[in-house]
Amino acid sequence: MQKSTITINVTLDPNKMVQEISWNASSSTAADQEKAKAMMLALWDGQEKSAMHIELWTKEMMVDEMGDFFYQTLMTMANTYNRATKQTELVEDIKKFADEFYKKSRALLQKS
Repeated sequence: MQKSTITINVTLDPNKMVQEISWNASSSTAADQEKAKAMMLALWDGQEKSAMHIELWTKEMMVDEMGDFFYQTLMTMANTYNRATKQTELVEDIKKFADEFYKKSRALLQKS
């Protein structure tokens, strides 16, 4: 069995605000750590039947980037759900919501 270790490093400023997020994976060919402005991690505890979450973003993460990040994450979740369940009707609902979310987030940015 092959194993890979994923390491996430979070640097905080003196006020404990996220200043930097970087990560790497032992199975990656990248020599340096990758930087990120935001991350979401969800783990399923099958015994407790509950999800555990970590959501972090840096001070540099712009509102338009957050909208893009959420849109892309929702679309990825839809695709993952489709591969896992083949419940295409629900998958299409998730994608429709993601599209509506993206349009509304863009409209709100234009207003401000």
